[in-house]
Amino acid sequence: MTEGTGDATGRDETDGGDAEPLAWETLYGETAYMCPGFDIQRERVRLPDGTETDYDYLSESESVVIVPFTPDGEVVLIEEWRQAVKRVNRGFPAGGVEASDADDLATTARRELEEETGYEAEAVDHLTTVEPANGIADAVFHYFVAEGCEPTGEQDLDHNESIRVTTADFADLEAAVRDDELRDGRTALGVLYYAAFGE
Repeated sequence: MTEGTGDATGRDETDGGDAEPLAWETLYGETAYMCPGFDIQRERVRLPDGTETDYDYLSESESVVIVPFTPDGEVVLIEEWRQAVKRVNRGFPAGGVEASDADDLATTARRELEEETGYEAEAVDHLTTVEPANGIADAVFHYFVAEGCEPTGEQDLDHNESIRVTTADFADLEAAVRDDELRDGRTALGVLYYAAFGE
């Protein structure tokens, strides 16, 4: 169980100023459920109008999402079975940030790229960071563009990963997003963000 940081008035004493009027005060919290990959957190909160209620959300480690390009401009993708939706998902390689990597996310991106695809990058640069579902989860995705990717590494999959590696033309990925054929949300966001700001 973790204690909240606000005082009895709902003021966050760490910001050194007036509290955000929309802020909820966390009275206490606990881990309601744990499983490999994520936890469910339950918190008792006080709303701005004084109402007290429970709030549950999914908690997981931060992740890197890699937008990997080969020297000839093809995009490296993974095709992976997703049990929740009962189908093969096509998307960018991605993986969790380990505690030892928190200060060097580019290293995490390189590692996850190699582990999932067997490709190694010549250069890795940060693209953007987003909170994809912050109404129900504390997930954070750090996007990286990897250039000069070659299949010179060794794939090292987790025991519960079923992955096939493929490549595609970036323009085809844009078309797949437009035509509702690419359903993976984090990949669709990466494609659109790179198309708008990454080149």
